Amino acid sequence: MKKNSAAIWILVAMVIGIGVGYMIFTSFPDKKTATEIAGYISLVSDVFLRLIKMLIGPLVFSTLVVGIAHMGDAASVGRVFAKALGWFLTASLVSLLLGLLMSNLLKPGDNLGLPLPDIGASANLATSKFTLKDFVSHMVPRSFAESMANNEILQIVVFSMFFGVALAALGERGKVLLAAIDQLSHVMLKITGYVMKLAPLAVLAAMAATVAVNGLSILLKFAVFMADFYISLFLLWGLLVLAGFVFLHRRVFKLLSLIKEAFMLSFATASSEAAYPKILDALDRFGVKRKISSFVMPMGYSFNLDGSMMYCTFATLFIAQAYGIHLPISTQITMLLILMLTSKGMAGVPRASLVVIAATLNHFNIPEAGLLLILGVDTFLDMGRSATNAVGNSIASAVVAKWEGELLTESEAAANAARIESEQEATLAHPAQV
Repeated sequence: MKKNSAAIWILVAMVIGIGVGYMIFTSFPDKKTATEIAGYISLVSDVFLRLIKMLIGPLVFSTLVVGIAHMGDAASVGRVFAKALGWFLTASLVSLLLGLLMSNLLKPGDNLGLPLPDIGASANLATSKFTLKDFVSHMVPRSFAESMANNEILQIVVFSMFFGVALAALGERGKVLLAAIDQLSHVMLKITGYVMKLAPLAVLAAMAATVAVNGLSILLKFAVFMADFYISLFLLWGLLVLAGFVFLHRRVFKLLSLIKEAFMLSFATASSEAAYPKILDALDRFGVKRKISSFVMPMGYSFNLDGSMMYCTFATLFIAQAYGIHLPISTQITMLLILMLTSKGMAGVPRASLVVIAATLNHFNIPEAGLLLILGVDTFLDMGRSATNAVGNSIASAVVAKWEGELLTESEAAANAARIESEQEATLAHPAQV
């Protein structure tokens, strides 16, 4: 009931936020004024997201090091890494293929009925970042402190893997440090619980700020494109759930019930990171052992952005269709293979999907100006992408846990969830004891 209550509060906050934003949009027709007001309103959501970002680095490091140390040896780490990566690459290929298929079937860019930006216009996106060479070298941190300061999740994962394996190799000598890092992870999770109390307010502010600047009319202008994209997302959700059903059977629906709050939070804030702590909590309640979830989840945030990858192929072909550029199927397959590589560097880059798309457009001589068509509605599309990423990473973590024999039975998971609930109630009742 409490989990349902939290999800309902987020849903109510979204509705109120849309109403407040629309009132501002109609009351202040001057976009500059509306943008200024929206800037003050978005302070709440900005502070919330900054608090989440503040937690992500220490949370990923502490939970991942403890998880790897409990695995016992490098062979176990390598096995889980290989299984997770195999799932992520398969999911990436399916997501990109679905975007390709749906954009060819629905043809959202044909007969658009909107003025097209001049071909020579630029979206001013730094596409040079996305090369395989740069991505591979970027994986390895120059400094752990720098990685933590910049919230470079993939770099934190790489360092934590080395640290966790080395700590496990120390045996008895490493137990004191392991216990200290384990306590750090619990402290970070307690802080996360307090921060999450702000979630409904952050959702309200985020929705209000977005609607105050853009209004709802922009959704009507791009109704066909957005509808086609969300139809494609629904199909992707269905495929992800079906894949989960194959391995988890009916329990996958229990997992979906547990992550609904994280799903709505990532949707409303258009941020996958905002949902990270909530997904960890949901996976604990579902019965995924922390040594698996703390390893697979950070990897997923670097390699398994299913919604974002589907959007890459979908949006690229939409722009090509809008400008009347025909791309043969061989060219589209080449595009898909290139995106399989370039999309792996998305994590941590602002508006990463747009940057990847811009690089792809340049590679195939499609006008980059086409990005200006979708910039106005990108936030609304990012909501769906972020929510999809949350679903994909949750299912991936549960399936890898099942493969590794690290998924509790339903009765054990229910007992574990009851224990977590009682601990949280005790913490909120006596916060001074934390």
